[in-house]
Amino acid sequence: MLNEFIYNIAVWLDDTRWSTMLHESYYMYNWVESTHVLTLMLSLGMLFLIDLRMLGLALPDVPASRIAQRLNLPMLVGFSVMVITGILLFYAVPVRSAQSVWMRIKLVLMVGLLINAILFHKKMNAAGANWDNEPKAPRNLRIGAMLSLGGWAIVVTCGRFIAYDWFDCIYTDSEFIAFVAGCLDDQTRF
Repeated sequence: MLNEFIYNIAVWLDDTRWSTMLHESYYMYNWVESTHVLTLMLSLGMLFLIDLRMLGLALPDVPASRIAQRLNLPMLVGFSVMVITGILLFYAVPVRSAQSVWMRIKLVLMVGLLINAILFHKKMNAAGANWDNEPKAPRNLRIGAMLSLGGWAIVVTCGRFIAYDWFDCIYTDSEFIAFVAGCLDDQTRF
């Protein structure tokens, strides 16, 4: 039932003029995709530097608050552009994207990473400034940093797999993968 609902919304989006124009554009789709990857590098590069500082693996002599303060704005700008271009990439090919097991894994992980980021900032504010000059952050912040690094690495990997999806509904033989990807038996697939 949920898969059918998602599929119907994807078909509706796919039938819009702007979706077709974006997907069939000779230059625009490439610009959107390139911008998505470049802002991904910007935002995740900054985030990884902050996470590595928390783990004591990068810039241990620089106060963590100073690194976070200087990198937060460019990281958030890059992240915002990355989200907008990601939505546009989904909008350009909604049916295939909505039926991608990798897209679904990516979205679930991104929700988890959002929760991790919120908890991380709460714990960081609650920890106070007594550890700011220490080479490593307190244990609970290091756990959050490790989850962030690992989670975002998997999200990026899933993003690459979306483009080269061998689990497209037309190709998969596994009932489980077909269910997770949202494939419907009674539809014409691609």
